[in-house]
Amino acid sequence: MDIALFSPSSLFADAEAVSVDEEVTDVHQSFVERRHQFPGMELLIREFSFHQLNANLLWPGTFAFAEWLVQHHSWIEGRRCLELGSGTGALAIFLKKSFNLDITTSDYDDQEIEENIAHNCQANGITSVLPHVKHSWGETFPSAEPDWDLIIASDILLYVKQYPNLIKSLSFLLKSYKPKDDKAIPSVGNDQSSGMCMGLAVPAFLMSWRRRIGKEDESLFFTGCENAGLEVKHIGSRVYCIKPRENMVSTTGSIDD
Repeated sequence: MDIALFSPSSLFADAEAVSVDEEVTDVHQSFVERRHQFPGMELLIREFSFHQLNANLLWPGTFAFAEWLVQHHSWIEGRRCLELGSGTGALAIFLKKSFNLDITTSDYDDQEIEENIAHNCQANGITSVLPHVKHSWGETFPSAEPDWDLIIASDILLYVKQYPNLIKSLSFLLKSYKPKDDKAIPSVGNDQSSGMCMGLAVPAFLMSWRRRIGKEDESLFFTGCENAGLEVKHIGSRVYCIKPRENMVSTTGSIDD
């Protein structure tokens, strides 16, 4: 077994690189275990050495998004969350351990991904593994009445050809949202002095990325969202909030910007 040490600062210099402190490679297996530094904790994450569906590594957007979510933790606490493109499950594991967030992972309909997320949950002290949904974007969603009021994702805009499928799934999740119960979610509003949103719509999609994509590709995704009846707002640090243009849920504390 070989141990290689990496400099996080040098790795973050390239937006396509993965920031790690320590890499442990088992040459007899098709995976690598790396120790990753998240805000306030270290996680041991098993990553595929190669995965045909690109669910094998953590990308810089994961770490940047984790920092942002810590800074805005009041926006996500008490929410029922679904992560799209969970990959290794590292971000979901971090949020569960940090805030005891009610979070479900999801990714392509692929058994290896689900099993690897379960492995990473157990390796980091989550004995009751996180619920997982197998869903390939654009296909019929397993639940006809999704009850997640917050959807999150990081670095999922790599494949332009998947944008229509992603938008189709995202539109369904946001527009077909049905609250699981009568549990109230704190109202949100605007800070008149700063003009900043003081909370999130219900439901809402938060997305962050640090992967390199062209402005034209970026525009394709956001224009596709708007054409699908969704509203897109940049809320800082390359984090975007996407919600239905007209929120159809009257029992929750949503905002209309």
